[in-house]
Amino acid sequence: MASLKEVKERIKSVSSTQQITKAMKMVAAAKLRRAQDRTVQLRPYSEKLSALLANVSSGNSDAGFDTYAVEREVKKVLIVPVTSDRGLCGAFNTNIFKAVRAMMQTNNLSDGDVEILPIGRKSYDFFRKKGFTVIDNYYEVFGDLTFDNVREAAEFAMEGFVNENYDRVVLVYNEFKNVATQIVRTEQFLPIQEIAPEAGEATTNTDYIYEPSKTFIIEELIPKSLKIQFYKAVLESNASEHGARMTAMGKATDNAGELLKELKLTYNRTRQAAITKEILEIVGGAEALASS
Repeated sequence: MASLKEVKERIKSVSSTQQITKAMKMVAAAKLRRAQDRTVQLRPYSEKLSALLANVSSGNSDAGFDTYAVEREVKKVLIVPVTSDRGLCGAFNTNIFKAVRAMMQTNNLSDGDVEILPIGRKSYDFFRKKGFTVIDNYYEVFGDLTFDNVREAAEFAMEGFVNENYDRVVLVYNEFKNVATQIVRTEQFLPIQEIAPEAGEATTNTDYIYEPSKTFIIEELIPKSLKIQFYKAVLESNASEHGARMTAMGKATDNAGELLKELKLTYNRTRQAAITKEILEIVGGAEALASS
């Protein structure tokens, strides 16, 4: 049985840990609110832009559309795994790493067929240690999460596809659903896939008037839509990270509370045993003196 001093030090240590996890939960909750607002505000714009693009480009053979929609034999794939800069967020990052491996196995891709464009330090560190070819110019975007910073990473991926450095570009990120739920998404970023209507959704073709020309608008619209899609994935991951960390720190705080209850019970039992032992020693000594 542990001594009273050891149990007391353990209680102090767990109490300090509980205070830290509680504070981290509160910080994550504050950051989550801001990140969630940004994500929710961008979603309607992104969805409307994608729908407009799908309508305009349906059945289209313009060069602007073909530039990003051309299908080639897949020899080189650029994977963009979006993770966090820091840990203590449960399985948030691990799920991304597993999804990347699963996608590679499904498509029969070896490590040499893949290059990694990491977003987030955890992603950069993991894939660099695993020996992948890693582009290390854009993984620190969460230090200053703005559209301009994310746009640079999106442009790198787009230029790599257009220049035939990559035959496919895939985004792997956590989509924010709620505080306790994040959904891992593996989306083909390039080449552009035709957007099929959801079940029960009516298809409408709007007859647009194009100025100055349909080709010019498509050439301007597609790159912008792709950059917004990329930015949306990063924002979704950012909100998911804070939700995952808030949940993980909440569970850690609860677990620390349960552990404190057990430690305090152990402390009381140990103290009671020590007092009983002292009483027995005193009684034994008194009897020895009386018998002498």
